[in-house]
Amino acid sequence: MTLDQKVRLVESLFDQLEQETQQFQDKSGLGCVSGCGKCCSYPNIDASPLEFLPWAFQVFLSGKAEEALEALQSHPNQTCFLLTPVSILSKGHCGSYKHRGLICRLFGYAASKDKYGNLRLATCKIIKEGQANHYHITSEAISKGMYVPIFTDYYMQLNQIDYQMGSKTMPINRALKMALEEVLQYYTYRPVPSTDRKIG
Repeated sequence: MTLDQKVRLVESLFDQLEQETQQFQDKSGLGCVSGCGKCCSYPNIDASPLEFLPWAFQVFLSGKAEEALEALQSHPNQTCFLLTPVSILSKGHCGSYKHRGLICRLFGYAASKDKYGNLRLATCKIIKEGQANHYHITSEAISKGMYVPIFTDYYMQLNQIDYQMGSKTMPINRALKMALEEVLQYYTYRPVPSTDRKIG
């Protein structure tokens, strides 16, 4: 399988999740606070390189892969490299939202299984407290069978695209770095694919 094909499969998985999370939001009434980005500011987010392959591929096509790799290597802290910092004008947000990773897409709108196999909605304190009524009603509905995307199901689907890249979880900036290195290495002696993809 070519790298471009892997990118397309990951993007297809993301499209599937986008539809499911939208349906879940519509049914539950839960949603992120506009412009929040607080969950992105935590330093201990883990991800796999594969979920950032579409991002790395787009950076490569834009001719900025080496520059991004250098910036990543000198990134001063553990918060996500893609997080646009908090400023007077911004609360902080993803600098590459369209190509954000699987973990970023699941958190808030997906469930994980506890040690008894029960589904627990994985979301933030801001949603739990600020939208308490919707949160409690939704948690109850999930326990009675309401559909919700599940972390392990999506990571299993990701692993099927490329087990080696998909099954490794590591600090998010290391995952970004590995995704870039994978793309750069792959195209060292291969022609860059002709593509009509919009870069951004």
